[in-house]
Amino acid sequence: MPAPLVSVLLPIYNAEPYLAAALESILRQDYGRLEIIAIDDGSTDRSLEILRRYQKADRRISIVSRENRGLIATLNEGLALAQGDLIARMDADDIAYPSRLSRQVAVFAQQPQCAICGSGVDTLIGDRIVRGTADPMHQRCSLRILSMFFTIFIHSTVVYNRKVIPETVLRYDPRYVHAEDFDLFRRIADRFPATMIEDSLIAYRIHNGSVSNRHKRQMRRTHLAIVTENLEQEALAVAPGTLCDLGEAATEDTVRRAAEYILALEDWVATQPVETRRSYEGGTLNLFYFIYQLIGDEQRPELTHEFLTRTRKWALIRRREKYGLLAGAYAPRLSLISIAATRRLDALSRYLQSVPAAAVLPRYHMS
Repeated sequence: MPAPLVSVLLPIYNAEPYLAAALESILRQDYGRLEIIAIDDGSTDRSLEILRRYQKADRRISIVSRENRGLIATLNEGLALAQGDLIARMDADDIAYPSRLSRQVAVFAQQPQCAICGSGVDTLIGDRIVRGTADPMHQRCSLRILSMFFTIFIHSTVVYNRKVIPETVLRYDPRYVHAEDFDLFRRIADRFPATMIEDSLIAYRIHNGSVSNRHKRQMRRTHLAIVTENLEQEALAVAPGTLCDLGEAATEDTVRRAAEYILALEDWVATQPVETRRSYEGGTLNLFYFIYQLIGDEQRPELTHEFLTRTRKWALIRRREKYGLLAGAYAPRLSLISIAATRRLDALSRYLQSVPAAAVLPRYHMS
């Protein structure tokens, strides 16, 4: 049986600093039967020049270059152009480890009914790699249920199986801007088997220009709208609009209502059958942390204090965060100073735990 063709879908927009390394990481895969669908979405830097240089050396690269249409339109265009039975997503600022595709192709060979496969990631910050750790939730819980609450895979780790997923399903929905992956994953996982390779197969780059950083507020609004839709489909219609209102603005009212929503959701989860309860508990806990971070990023400690008090979740917060937040209702300025110090300490801790990228990654050209 011939090895399946893998179409690597690579959208590009002003990715000049990182594109060469991303391309080389795909071209150097130990799985050779692949094509790269590279779509330049109206870049104004040297991205197209870099693409053409690599295409001259390797004809597995197909290039589409046109005016800017946005990520969702670009992804759908790439899906339509792909020839492979398997479609791998790749971002132009990430790096795939050499065995990424062979590991994922092997999963589909062993599980032909599997529709989607993701993997773990390491984090690439500047020239340092922070090793990822396996999340036991992926092994203990139902991916279908978890996909109702959060994006179960990092987008650039995913491979889709077109033999299982109909074309009508394998399409990004423009209504879910900056959370289009969350929407697609939940629709696939709701109908078809999904699986996760716990090992890190991607170095996921964190930088200020990434889509997730530039559009964080919109992403969170869309994320909460999707969670609301999913839970309402499960007949959980507690205080409709609560999560969407919080996504629009974190105020005393929306934070209070969000806390009440979490408590009502926990009561509902407690009524679920034992075989699915753990998965719902995992999803609910993730939603709690998502809201906690959203409120925390507003830098109004009194709101975070209110949320933790009403949800009775102080025990879930690290001790050094508590010191700053406990004073939040009374001395917000001092609380902000403490929180800022905690974030600096976290950043230093991550740096000390990281290793130089050169010690982990192959010698990719950084153009």
